[in-house]
Amino acid sequence: MLVHKPLRIRVAKDAGFCFGVRDAIEKARETARTHGKVYMLGDIVHNERVVSQLERENIRVVDSIDEVEDAPVLFRAHGTTPQVWELANQKNLNIIDATCPLVHEIHDEIKKLHTENRKLLIIGDHGHDEVVGIQAQVPGAIVISNASEAHAVPRIKKAGIVSQSTQMIENVQEIIGILSMKIFDLKFVNTVCFPTRRNQEQIKDLAPISDVVIIVGSFTSANTKRLHEVALRLNPKSYMVEKADDINIDWFEGAESVGVSAGASSPDELIEEVVEHLKHLQVKAHV
Repeated sequence: MLVHKPLRIRVAKDAGFCFGVRDAIEKARETARTHGKVYMLGDIVHNERVVSQLERENIRVVDSIDEVEDAPVLFRAHGTTPQVWELANQKNLNIIDATCPLVHEIHDEIKKLHTENRKLLIIGDHGHDEVVGIQAQVPGAIVISNASEAHAVPRIKKAGIVSQSTQMIENVQEIIGILSMKIFDLKFVNTVCFPTRRNQEQIKDLAPISDVVIIVGSFTSANTKRLHEVALRLNPKSYMVEKADDINIDWFEGAESVGVSAGASSPDELIEEVVEHLKHLQVKAHV
């Protein structure tokens, strides 16, 4: 017999904004209040709703330093290349540095490895803003995104490795395992950030005990996609949504529980909207 029953909803304790994102957004808002306007060089975080909200507060996205005229420019949480810093300084712009402190640490670590005359490798997503910023800190760094690319790396005598802060732990471990067989003197600095590790561990606890898993965040967000990948490995009924309206009632037939988490660029209000939507779903359950 099928009846309609409310879902039991569990939300990961630390779902949503990490401290780096919160600080960057607060810096942008504070600067806009003080100066009337602030330019963001690229999206401050990979979440369209957040960017749209900030634009309404005179926090405007530009693609180039040349577009900055009469207000401060904010360098976003993902980090910025030294070349852009130099250009902004040459133009005497008022720079607001909203780079996540943990991303700054990655920049420092790869520079230290460079001083040791090591071949430099970055475990990360090709073309991602954070990875581009890390790669630009030193000459000749190579990006490796997966195991097949790691297998293609030739033997190296001496190398140093860092990772994009939002990488999936399992991907990093697999790549390091492959490279350790190819590199005689390998120095790996684990730069996967604590919020990423914590969120991935929490979804590992939540996914197996949930009938359905919902990951909230933008499809442009690397850390959200990684969180979804972790959930999928443990629960095939794991879905990624950008907003509550994306939720499909068909996902929940026969389900009694749902686990919810969100990427580090997902605002609290978005998570709350999803949870509220789930509370009102009329789910068919067997009794």
